[in-house]
Amino acid sequence: MPPREVPTARQARLGAELRKMRERAGKTALDAAGLLASDRARISHIEAGRSGVSEERIRRLATFYACDDDAYVDALCAMSREHRGQFWWDEYRGVLPPAFLDMAELEHHAAYIRAYELSVIPGVLQTEGYARAVFQNSILPLSDDDLDARVEHRMKRKQILERGTPTPYDAIIHEGALRMRYGGRKILREQLETLAEASDAESTSVRVIPFDVEKMVASAQPLTYAGGPVSKLDSVQVDAYVGGGILDADTQLKAFRNLWEVLESLALNAEESRNLFYCIAQEM
Repeated sequence: MPPREVPTARQARLGAELRKMRERAGKTALDAAGLLASDRARISHIEAGRSGVSEERIRRLATFYACDDDAYVDALCAMSREHRGQFWWDEYRGVLPPAFLDMAELEHHAAYIRAYELSVIPGVLQTEGYARAVFQNSILPLSDDDLDARVEHRMKRKQILERGTPTPYDAIIHEGALRMRYGGRKILREQLETLAEASDAESTSVRVIPFDVEKMVASAQPLTYAGGPVSKLDSVQVDAYVGGGILDADTQLKAFRNLWEVLESLALNAEESRNLFYCIAQEM
């Protein structure tokens, strides 16, 4: 089977973890190739996510690399059993940019999610009308088909909060995002009321950093932290106009955890935040 042209974020992460495991063990790609009776090119493709790798080979490599973290190895094996085409977002492949699919994939597999937004409501908490208004305000105009596909995809991402075992979801939003009138007063009012209702769910927490907080961290980037089945597989998704990405370096994960602690100290509690949603909605 020829190498994949564009691996998914999960496929790339699996390969990257196998590379890090090998490097921690002080082994070379040639060493790994010898174990698997392969060649360095094949190992390179596996570690770049361009080629798949079986569960049996992952376990052989883990033993060879003296990795005794069974939960970590089991999680990597679970990733290897996933195939393109088995998830709902695969139907948008070739329709939406890969970053949209990567975000849905990240959220779907997360053990928990923490999201931070300053200017918009987090995607999985948006109403259809609000999401459409946000996309309509894109710098580059979208065709009707592209706009519809983006809105439909965003609405399907809500599945993580609605399935039998919802993903624990914690969001911290700056008050400025609550007052940005995407789509006008009516749409914003509906969005705020929906946000208040969503925050009533046991698995969902939505808290607000109000305008009157004097100490504010100088971070204007929307961030999403997705907990993995083990902490080694945590990820941070960073959104930016010129292109975001998914980060997984230990220092990057630690920086976000530190940031989250600061944000939590600045945010209102859940009840105060819910009251603010309704208060601003009544002003609309």
